[in-house]
Amino acid sequence: MGRNCIAIRHLAFEDLGLFGPALEARGFTIRYVEAGVDDLAALAPAADDLMVVLGGPIGAYEEADYPWLAGEIEVVRRRLAAGRPTIGICLGAQLIARALGAAVYPAHEKEIGWAPVTLTTAGHLSPLKDLDNVPVLHWHGDTFDLPDNAVRLASTGPTVNQAFSIGDHVLGLQFHVEVTAVQFERWLVGHRAELGATKGISIPALRADMLRVGPEAERAGRQVIDSALDLARLT
Repeated sequence: MGRNCIAIRHLAFEDLGLFGPALEARGFTIRYVEAGVDDLAALAPAADDLMVVLGGPIGAYEEADYPWLAGEIEVVRRRLAAGRPTIGICLGAQLIARALGAAVYPAHEKEIGWAPVTLTTAGHLSPLKDLDNVPVLHWHGDTFDLPDNAVRLASTGPTVNQAFSIGDHVLGLQFHVEVTAVQFERWLVGHRAELGATKGISIPALRADMLRVGPEAERAGRQVIDSALDLARLT
């Protein structure tokens, strides 16, 4: 019997990346819904076997500019209340935090580039265990408080809450392990305005880092999604 994954997407090129083939290899049918375009209120939040809430360049607290965010947060809240497997990446993790009543706000320092995270004791026992000393892609200017009942899995110097879990069914990642080399070039084009406005950022250096660490990061990313699916018993 096949399984279904619904992915909430905020920006066309920030998709499931390497998570997609990993899910399809397990027999998942993937369906994207476009936040701000599709009617999220029409979703049955608990219906799909897995929900992945993807990243995007807006703040999880910007309902004044993006009123549909309130509806998306409600969909995520209902999904979590039902105890169904859910993964949030970057903005997606922030939306999970907000749905659980935690604050999301601008960080003191923007993180863009490749660097490892420091795993907590719980992180070493989690689906992130294969990320030890592996550079991952950071691309965020916001951060969040740890939701109630969540367990911190990873940190960096600028961002204490880089990843969290709730039970076996919720995983929130502030960083990106889903990005492939091909996809990353789209990021360098699509986020050109932000990169140009961020002090100390070099597009050629980011690309060179991707070529240097990308294969190792992709291998680790595949292990993360496989471990998360195993933990949630989505085999």
